[in-house]
Amino acid sequence: MPNRPDTICVVDDDTSLLKALGRLLSSAGLCMTGFNNPRLFLEYAKEHKVALVIIDVWMPELNGLEVQRILHMIAPATPVIIMTAQDDPGTDRTAFAQGAVAFFAKPFSDDLFLEAVNHALAAVE
Repeated sequence: MPNRPDTICVVDDDTSLLKALGRLLSSAGLCMTGFNNPRLFLEYAKEHKVALVIIDVWMPELNGLEVQRILHMIAPATPVIIMTAQDDPGTDRTAFAQGAVAFFAKPFSDDLFLEAVNHALAAVE
C-alpha cells in the first residue's frame, strides 16, 4: 500500500464511533482525524488538505448533507463518503447527486467500508 500522508477526516457527533473508525482505519494503515463538530471540520478543511472525508448525516447544527455541500465549495475535489444510522428514503440519492463516492447505512461491513475508502483514495492519487 502506498504511503498516504494526507488526512482522512471523519465527521460524526458520536465519539464512540469516531474511536471505532479510527481503530478500523489504523488497522488498514490509514491515518484519521476525527471531528465531533461539523463546523470545526469545515474550518479545518479551509486550512488543510483532506484526502477523504467520511460524514455522518444526522448531527446537530449542520447535517452531513449540508456539510458535504459546504465542503464542495471549499474543496470541490475532496471525495466524500456519507454514512447514516437512519437511512431515510432519498438521503442516498441526495448524497450521490452532491458527489458522494459511497453511501453506507450503519452498521456496515468493515471490509466493504475499507474497500470504498481505498477506492476513493486511489481515485485522487
